[in-house]
Amino acid sequence: MKDAMKPMERVLTTLSHEEPDRVPYFLLLTGHGAQLLNMHPEEYFSSGENVAQAQLKMQETYGHDCFYPFFYASLETQAWGGSTVFYADGPPNAGKPIIESFEQIDELEVPDVMGHIGFDEVRKAINILYREKGEDIPIIGVVMSPFSLPVMQMGFDRYFDLMYEDRKKFWELMDLNKQFCTEWANSQLEAGATAICYFDPVSSPTIVPRETFLETGYKVAKDTIDNINGAVATHLASGRSMPILEDLQDTGTAALGVSAMEDLAELKDRCRGKTSLLGNLNAIEMRHWTAEQTENKVREAIQKAGDGGGYILSDNHGEMVWDVSHETLLNIANAVKKYGSYPLEK
Repeated sequence: MKDAMKPMERVLTTLSHEEPDRVPYFLLLTGHGAQLLNMHPEEYFSSGENVAQAQLKMQETYGHDCFYPFFYASLETQAWGGSTVFYADGPPNAGKPIIESFEQIDELEVPDVMGHIGFDEVRKAINILYREKGEDIPIIGVVMSPFSLPVMQMGFDRYFDLMYEDRKKFWELMDLNKQFCTEWANSQLEAGATAICYFDPVSSPTIVPRETFLETGYKVAKDTIDNINGAVATHLASGRSMPILEDLQDTGTAALGVSAMEDLAELKDRCRGKTSLLGNLNAIEMRHWTAEQTENKVREAIQKAGDGGGYILSDNHGEMVWDVSHETLLNIANAVKKYGSYPLEK
C-alpha cells in the first residue's frame, strides 16, 4: 500500500505511465451541479460562481480526482451568433445552425473569445476553482475540435456535404475554427485550467472512415493540438477509436477517452507507455446499474487497464448522463477505492 497522494500527484503519476497510490477516477459532472443547487440549467450555467460552487461540493462528496467546469457544447456556437435551447431535465442543445449555405463561410469572422459573456463565466469558474484548490486537484477545460464544431454550426447533413463536395470551403472553415479553438483553449489555460479536453467525435470511425479522417480531422488535430499551450486529452465522445488509435497518438494528445463499445484490455495493450486512457464505463447503462453491477464494472475496468499506470477510470462519453443517481456515483467512488489501490490484486 502506497502513501495517499493528492489528486494532482495521482493524475500526473498515472499520465507518466507509473503507478500512483490508486487508480484515479474522473466523474465528469455537469448537469448534476444544477440539481445540487436546485436550479434550472439555464440559471445554473449563467454564472461561473454557480458552477464553481457545485464543482467544489461534488468533488468533496464523491472524492474524484478532477474539477470539470464544462458548461455545455453549444456555448461555443453562441459565440458565433448561434443559440441554445435549454431543458429542465437534460443537457442544453444547439439551436438553429448559423451556416445555411457554403457561401456564408466567406462572411464568417472568428469571434473574440475574450469578449463573450458566456466564456467569461467559464473562465470565472476555472479561476475560482484554481484559487480554491487548483494546486491540488486538476481542472479540466473543454473545447470542441475545429473538425467537430461544424455539426453545430451548420448541421450534420450540410457539414457532410461540405466535407465531401467542397474541400476548398471546408478548409476555409477549418482555418477559422482552428484559430477560434486554440484561442479558446489557451484562454482557459491562462485562467487556471490544468489541461484541455479536445472533444472530437466526428473523427471517430463510428462517424467517418479512416481515409477521410486522415485527409481532414487528423490534420486539423495535429495543427490545433500543437498550438494549445498545455496538455491535451482527445475524447471521441463514446465513438470508437481502435482503427485510428496510432493516428490519434500521432496528433500529440496525452490521453484518449475511449468507448464502451471496444475492449479496454486491447486498447491498453496498444497504448501502454505511449498514451493514457480515460474511460470506459457505459454512461447510458449505468443509469440502471445496481450496486453489485457498479462494483463489478469498476473492478473489471481496473483489472483490464489499471496495471502500470496510464489509466483514469471514467465514463465513456466525457459527460456523465444527467440522471445517473447519487447512489451510483458513490458506488463508483467506493469501488475504485476498494479495487484500485496499487499494487492491484490480480
